[in-house]
Amino acid sequence: MHNFKTTKKTIQIPYILALLFLTSVFSPLVAQHTVSSIKIEPNNVHRYTTELVVADLQIPWGMAFLPDGSILITELFGEMILFKDGIKTSIEGLPEIRQSGQGGLMDIELHPKYKETGWIYFAFGSPEGEGNGANTAIMRAKLKNNKFVEKELIYKATPNTNSPLHWGSRIEFDNNGYLYFAIGDRFKRDHNPQDIKRDGGKIYRIHDNGDIPDDNPFVNIKDAKKAVYSYGHRNQQGMAKHPETGKIWIHEHGPKGGDEINIIKKGKNYGWPKTTYGVNYSGTEITKHRSLPGIEDPVFHWTPSIAPSGMAFITSDKYPEWKGDLLVGSLKFQYLELLKLDKHKVTKREKLFEMIGRVRNVRQGPDGYIYIAVERKGIFRIIPKK
Repeated sequence: MHNFKTTKKTIQIPYILALLFLTSVFSPLVAQHTVSSIKIEPNNVHRYTTELVVADLQIPWGMAFLPDGSILITELFGEMILFKDGIKTSIEGLPEIRQSGQGGLMDIELHPKYKETGWIYFAFGSPEGEGNGANTAIMRAKLKNNKFVEKELIYKATPNTNSPLHWGSRIEFDNNGYLYFAIGDRFKRDHNPQDIKRDGGKIYRIHDNGDIPDDNPFVNIKDAKKAVYSYGHRNQQGMAKHPETGKIWIHEHGPKGGDEINIIKKGKNYGWPKTTYGVNYSGTEITKHRSLPGIEDPVFHWTPSIAPSGMAFITSDKYPEWKGDLLVGSLKFQYLELLKLDKHKVTKREKLFEMIGRVRNVRQGPDGYIYIAVERKGIFRIIPKK
C-alpha cells in the first residue's frame, strides 16, 4: 500500500518504468505493417500559443471544470487538487487508492446536471474486494468545504490483480444521462477482452447511480458482467462524446503499433487480441488478422503508435479552423495531434505544439478555450497570439 502524502520522487520510478516499457523504447514497425494511410503534417500554429495556467503538476490525469471557474485535477499518485483563483488546494476524503504503474487516481467527470445533483465521478485503482493487488473502480461523491462526502462506490472491477498495466480509464456521459467508462485489459489479453464474464478490456454503461440499464446488451446472459456495453478493447485512455451525433468515441493503445479510434456500439466486439494492426513488443506476430467478420474495424489507427491519451472534440468559435475536429495527446512523441474529420472519417493529421511534453489529457473548457494537461509541467491553455 502506498502512502499518498509521500514525496513526488517516490512515485515516479514504477510509473516511468511501466511507461517506458509500453511507449518509449520501441522502434517503429517493420515494413509489412504499414503506417496509417494519412501521413502526419506540421501545423502552422502561428495564430496560437500556449500559456501555463496551473504549474507544478506531476501526472495530471483528469480535469473537470466547476461552475465557479475552478478546476478539479486528478494526480495519478492519488491527490485531487482544486485550482481556484491561482491557488491549489488538496481535496480531503478520497477513498483508499492504490497507485501502481499506470494506475492510481485517473479520470474525473461532473454529472451532466451537476448544479442540481452535485455529483462528481472519478476512476481510481481500488484494493477493495477479492484477490491481491487492485483493480479499476468508479466512485461518485459530493464536494463540501474541500472534502468529498456522500461517497458511493458504483462499480468495482474484479478480481484484483498485481498487474501495474492497462487500467483504462476514462469517463463520459451521453445525451441520455448514461455513464460510460473504460477498463483496460489489465495486461491479460488472453483472458479478459473477449470474455464478457470477466472484467477488463471493456466499455461499460450504467445509470448515474450505478444501476444497470435494462437494455444493456448482456443483461440476460448468465454470469455475464451486466454493465458491459462493448468488449475486445485493450487500454482505453481517451473518451469523448461526439457533439453532433452523441455517440461515444474512444481511443485505445495498441501493442507495438495499432493504436485505434473506435465509435462505441451496443454489444459489439472490437477485436483485441483477435485482430490488431500491431505486433508484440519483440516484433513477433500477435495475429495475422487486421479484420474479421463480426468484429468492428477501427475508425482510424496509428501505426506506428503515438501512445494516445486524452481526447476532445472542438466546438469552440475561438478556433474556427479546428471546429468540428478532434484533438488527441501523444505521450510518446510529446505533441498534440489534430485530426481533421469528415463526419467519422479522418482526412488529415496535423502536429501541434511539438515537444510541449507528454500530453496526458486535453479538454475544451466551458470558456471555450482548449486546456492541455502535460506531465511534469502542468495545465496549459491554447490562446490566440497577441
